[in-house]
Amino acid sequence: MVRLIGPRLPTSSQIRAFLALSRAGSYSSASRATGLSEASLHRSVADLAAALGAPVIERRGHSLLLTQRGKDAVRRFTLAIGEIESALVELAATQGRETGRIVIGAMPLSRSRLLPLTISAFRAAHPKVGLSIVEGSYADLIGPLREGHISIMLGALRLEPGPDLKSTPLFHDQPIIVGRAGHPLALSGDLSGPSLASYSWIVPGAGAPLRTLWVRMFQSLGTEPPPVLIECGSVITIRELLLGSDQLTLLSPDQVAVELEAGWLEKIGSAPGHLDRTIGVTVREDWRPTPLQLAFLGMLTKAAEACGHSQIRKNE
Repeated sequence: MVRLIGPRLPTSSQIRAFLALSRAGSYSSASRATGLSEASLHRSVADLAAALGAPVIERRGHSLLLTQRGKDAVRRFTLAIGEIESALVELAATQGRETGRIVIGAMPLSRSRLLPLTISAFRAAHPKVGLSIVEGSYADLIGPLREGHISIMLGALRLEPGPDLKSTPLFHDQPIIVGRAGHPLALSGDLSGPSLASYSWIVPGAGAPLRTLWVRMFQSLGTEPPPVLIECGSVITIRELLLGSDQLTLLSPDQVAVELEAGWLEKIGSAPGHLDRTIGVTVREDWRPTPLQLAFLGMLTKAAEACGHSQIRKNE
């Protein structure tokens, strides 16, 4: 913990006041959120800056902004609080009590089958431990992961997550082309480049792994990808758009397993080009998981196998 807070230890009151100010954006809002007077908040934040030896906030016009030192302090204090909470959870476990809460960041693919199976198994084994699921894209979740608000991020891995992050692959996902039941392409079976490019597509925005694979699919067919008029990563929204049109999308079979089984949507075919993406877990490099968090990670691996995915070999 000292490595995060630093050798010149601020008090808990100073840290609490500073974090409240960083969240609220103003002394008046922080005062309402904490019940502390504005004068008390001013004094605590000033004392914190003195303890750190550098300003943590600066005023620009009527706005308060964190300095770079302040941003670093927010991250380090948040991580330190997380470590304290984890230590308390482990202490309670030695006394025969299971407490605490695991916060998981879930990207779209993980929310369909993998995460629900894992949660069901974990709840059966540890009914008194809370779970919080934070949904979002990689861009939405990476900041909270680095700041310690999320312990585990689950979804498509990036090639270079960053030196402060560590990724562990679970399985490879092979996306499929999906359309409405009775789609013309399902009847013709024509998955040539010109045929696929003649339809409108609904795919995530630029930078998302599925969007990258979609572009590679057309490149492998020697065809220029068509313009994307609807960018969307929500399976629910995509499903409703597909049901009433001949539009197409590229998704994991897990993401549309229910829709395919119900006959609402249809697999047009496997994506040409031998495309796949790696699904796995991303955590902070310096993260120290509790026994309960390790148990959750183990259940993730078993859930991947239950979904029919073969575990990636360690040397891959």
